[in-house]
Amino acid sequence: MNLTVAILLASVAEFIVGAIWYMPLFGTLWGKIHGFESLSKADQKAAQKQMGPMLAVQFLGTVVTTIVLAKVIPAFPNYSVFEVAALVWVGFFVPAQVSAVMFGGTESKWVIKKILIMTGGSLACLLVAAAVLQLSL
Repeated sequence: MNLTVAILLASVAEFIVGAIWYMPLFGTLWGKIHGFESLSKADQKAAQKQMGPMLAVQFLGTVVTTIVLAKVIPAFPNYSVFEVAALVWVGFFVPAQVSAVMFGGTESKWVIKKILIMTGGSLACLLVAAAVLQLSL
């Protein structure tokens, strides 16, 4: 498989995993953490309508992450794609996400749950990207 195609497929796969992670799996809890359920139905619908541009930016970020992962994997020939993805996760994603939660105004009662949801979701996405990228490397 061509690397460009693999990057695009991996990015789409990550986006789908993220959607499943943050909607059916943890959507209710995520909504509570962010106060979404306390909004009126009209305000909830308005917030949902504003998601388009944010999702587009998120997808672009996912493509960038996937490109970087595709460049990093060959630099570690003695590691599997999954080991490289896990190292990237532990070294970059976990610290950044923990800091974002701790210093991002999250209520203390939600800090641990939010960290677990965010870091778990990023690990799932990176592993899916690694699986797809493995087909082209």
